[in-house]
Amino acid sequence: MSIAPTAPRPKDWIMGIAPYVPGRSTTDDGRTVAKLSSNENPLGTSARAIAAFEAADSTLSRYPDASAADLRAAIAAHYGLDPARVIHGTGSDEILHLAAGAFAGLGDEVLFVRYGFAVYEIAARRVGAVPVIAPDTDYATDVDALLALVTNKTRVIFVANPNNPTGTYAPKGEIARLHAALPADVLLVIDQAYAEYLAEDEKDGGLELAMDAPNVLVTRTFSKIFGLAAERIGWGYASAAIIDAMHRIRAPFNVTTAGQQAAIAALADGDFVEASRTHNDRWLTWFTDQIAALGNFGLRAVPSRANFQLVLFEGALTAEHAYKGLMDKGYIVRWLPGQGLGNGLRITIGTEDEIRGVATALRELAEAAR
Repeated sequence: MSIAPTAPRPKDWIMGIAPYVPGRSTTDDGRTVAKLSSNENPLGTSARAIAAFEAADSTLSRYPDASAADLRAAIAAHYGLDPARVIHGTGSDEILHLAAGAFAGLGDEVLFVRYGFAVYEIAARRVGAVPVIAPDTDYATDVDALLALVTNKTRVIFVANPNNPTGTYAPKGEIARLHAALPADVLLVIDQAYAEYLAEDEKDGGLELAMDAPNVLVTRTFSKIFGLAAERIGWGYASAAIIDAMHRIRAPFNVTTAGQQAAIAALADGDFVEASRTHNDRWLTWFTDQIAALGNFGLRAVPSRANFQLVLFEGALTAEHAYKGLMDKGYIVRWLPGQGLGNGLRITIGTEDEIRGVATALRELAEAAR
């Protein structure tokens, strides 16, 4: 005689997911301090985007435009794309989940590089697919390592460029080489959450690939350089067939009316974006130099092209001790032992005062640990 279950039982592959842990906002003792843990824009949000957001307050009783037609048109006009092939989402996270959900399933393989964005593994396991992790080369994407792991079960490959949490960048030629060697039935997802921090001559060619190739999806976000993290707005671009499949499982009304209007205004405020990029270029370079000056204490900066710096601790001062010490001194950064980075801290490039302060605090901690 069978025994009736006592409660609903989740699928095994769901229970294999380690829930996403966001960057912290407060210290262990509840203090609100300088938050350098989530790669947010230290300059805040464009005044034009804020005004557009506030002007939408009279529409609270109405559902947003489910198709986000005006937003998709604005994105297409800004980047030279076909609006019918733009998909919108609750941050680029939703677009990543849609890619896995539409093109992978039970027993399929989803491939990404070690130290890749944590959402990739969650998106794979959520649909019962098997996450396959390729070795890195000194924390950077290794195209040959990825290609060596492609099998007839591979359905999706995620590549963040620049990568999070390492900040490393694969140049255009490497992205093109990866795509050229892939089977036609493998979807290459190029996650460009930090692409706006790159100079024009550094672009990886992902959008151009997505314009022509039937198996490339590019994802972007308004959470980083555009300063709209709270509204959770992302988008993707791919062939009509890929976008059609993803729309079938996209949540309806997934971007608010105020969010859509703010994003449109943010796209139009080129001065704010340029100021944000200039600030990041200046203080990322400065902070990287400060870490290099601490090399004799065992600190090392992984080359970054994003709005954060991954600092490795290879001497007497450990990453864990530095994480707790910085918190005591008023700075919350990101320690990621759950992603295999127990020896590193990811530090957002904040305001001038914040980044100068965290550099001074790191030197004090390194000297004390010697």
